[in-house]
Amino acid sequence: MRYFCLFLVFVLATSARALEQNAPDKAVCSVCALKGGESEAEKVRAQSVYEGISYYFCADGCKKEFDSDPTAFMPSTLPRPAPAFVVETLKGEDVTLKTFENKMLLIDFWATWCKPCIEMMPNLQRLHNAYSDKGLTVIGVSVDEEKDRIQKIEKFVNRLEVAYPILLDAKPVPAWHMFKVKAIPALFLIDGTGQVVAQWRGKIDHERVEAEILNRLENTGKSEN
Repeated sequence: MRYFCLFLVFVLATSARALEQNAPDKAVCSVCALKGGESEAEKVRAQSVYEGISYYFCADGCKKEFDSDPTAFMPSTLPRPAPAFVVETLKGEDVTLKTFENKMLLIDFWATWCKPCIEMMPNLQRLHNAYSDKGLTVIGVSVDEEKDRIQKIEKFVNRLEVAYPILLDAKPVPAWHMFKVKAIPALFLIDGTGQVVAQWRGKIDHERVEAEILNRLENTGKSEN
C-alpha cells in the first residue's frame, strides 16, 4: 500500500508538471472573464484542472478564488430551480421566493459602493415602468453590510427615483451566496414556476436583457390564450 501511495503521488506530480508545460503563454483569465467581462488574453500565471478541463488565470489570487468554488465559474445550467432565498425589506420584513410565486421576477444584486450597479438602476427602473403591468417584477437586493446601510440605500433610492422594491441581503445565509454571485451587478430572471431561465453577470447588455424579458412575456401570454 505504501508503494502504491508513493506511485500515485509521483503520477499526480508528473501530470501536474506536464499540464504546466502545456499551458499557453496567454489566455483569458477564467475569473476575470466572469467578474469583469474581460475577453482579452493575458499572461498565464496560474492554472487549475477541474473535471479534466484546464482553466488559466492572470494571478495566483484568481486561481485561489476559482479553487475555493469551481462550480461558481462554470457555464450556467439553464433553466434550473431558483434557490429558496430569504431577504428583507428596509423595515426588516421577510421576503421569500414564494412571495413572487406565479410571477416573472428579475433580481438585481447590487451595492451602494458599486458604480456599475448605480449606473444600471435607471435601466432597471425603465424595465419596471414598461413591463410591471405585463407580468414582470423587478427587485434590487443590496449586499451592503455597513451599519448605516439603510440610510445609504434610501439616499440612493431617493436620488435616482427608484420605484421598484429595494431589499436587504441580511440573513445568515445570504441570497447572493445561494445564487453563487461572484461579481456585481448580477441579474437573474426567474419565471413563474420558480426556474432561473436567464442570467447576466459582469458587463451587462441591457438590450439583451430587455429582449429576453419581452420574448418570455410574449410566450407566456400566448400559452395562456
